[in-house]
Amino acid sequence: MGENQAGLALHLYIDSIIQMYKDAAMKARKTQISAAESQVMEALWRGGPLTPEQIIAATAKANDWGAGTVRTLIARLLRKGFLAGARQEGGYVYKPLISRADYVGSEAQLLLDRLFGGEVTPLVAHFVSAQKLTTADIRKLKKLIREMEN
Repeated sequence: MGENQAGLALHLYIDSIIQMYKDAAMKARKTQISAAESQVMEALWRGGPLTPEQIIAATAKANDWGAGTVRTLIARLLRKGFLAGARQEGGYVYKPLISRADYVGSEAQLLLDRLFGGEVTPLVAHFVSAQKLTTADIRKLKKLIREMEN
């Protein structure tokens, strides 16, 4: 294979990998992560790429799960497009395809849309009326509003 053909093949390969990640990210935005699946994601966000055994060690005992349950959760997250798996050093490692910040933002927006018509003020009003705010809470909220106004 000539140098130009090799370069083109590499370029096409990289493009296909990029498209695969874009497709997974699009799929992930339309799908939610269950509470159990979020435990696996939290382990991955904390620990970076992990083997199945490392994920099991990080999540199984605290949740009273068997190894099979954790493997099922990994399979679901792969199918939903939230994880990527790759063979590395004789085993598999998994890594998240969505950052924790993006996930939290997406979940917060879903909650806001579903319960408060996408409006922030009713959400804040709900929490203020349902919770006893401390002086420190009020001070932090005022500071946040001042920062947003500037």
